[in-house]
Amino acid sequence: MANTVLSRESVLTPEDRRVSWRSLPFFVVHALAIAGVAWFGWSWWGFALAIALYYVRMFGVTGGYHRYFSHRSFRTSRWFQFVLALLATTSAQKGVIWWAAHHRQHHKQSDLTGDVHSQQIDGFWWSHVGWILSTKYEDTDESKVKDLLKYPELRWLDRWFLVPPFALGFGMWLVGGWWALTWFFVSTVLLWHGTFTINSLTHMIGSRRYATTDNSKNHLGLALITMGEGWHNNHHYYQRSTRQGFFWWEIDLTYYVLRALSFVGLVWDLHEPPKKIRDAYLTPREDETASIPIAQLDPAE
Repeated sequence: MANTVLSRESVLTPEDRRVSWRSLPFFVVHALAIAGVAWFGWSWWGFALAIALYYVRMFGVTGGYHRYFSHRSFRTSRWFQFVLALLATTSAQKGVIWWAAHHRQHHKQSDLTGDVHSQQIDGFWWSHVGWILSTKYEDTDESKVKDLLKYPELRWLDRWFLVPPFALGFGMWLVGGWWALTWFFVSTVLLWHGTFTINSLTHMIGSRRYATTDNSKNHLGLALITMGEGWHNNHHYYQRSTRQGFFWWEIDLTYYVLRALSFVGLVWDLHEPPKKIRDAYLTPREDETASIPIAQLDPAE
């Protein structure tokens, strides 16, 4: 593997940071969620609906976009691969090919110059949401996702990524009217920011079990709201693992769902962290000069 220069200088220009006009729906959905709750008033039933939609779609993001399409940490059939992609795309976080390509780039240069969303280099706003709204990352580097491009159904879904969330929202309106659509918007806003905390807060708060070249940390609270993604330092140290909570006390809801799916044959070959990885405790200090560990290898390899 080629050596990586440990540079932590921002290369973003004001033009790079400019919000794209294509990001207008992001702000519109926030406004509609707030206006809808103000109009209809608070509802515990509505909140329960929002949370249910949140966690179902969060699994699509964590189990689909992240652990399967970005890291290939388990295997599945072609038809269930499409189901995972379709579910993930209802999150309105752009398409499966776009998502995986940018996430693989993040792991290649996590918290180094060239990282697409480094809190350490470019600040909280950029890492949390600025990068995904910017003009800089509208396009996809297809060289990073050649394994996904061979599936025409994934290419179609990536191109028309707004169709699944629109269809889900329309379905909510048909079933429950404007009230249900309001709580769909609330759920979507919560889902966005819940997902984005992994790019921002897990590089700011928590504890470090392993010395990596980035500032990734583990945090129980963030793991609970993201179905296990909060065990971020574990993940950055050994990204091949389907299981991100390496130990029994590290709650990882995505892994539990995937294990259940494996029992009925929908997924298989879930990659577990080897004992030598789990036991490879390093000092809790920040070790910015550490060698790039196995977790930094290309997830498509």
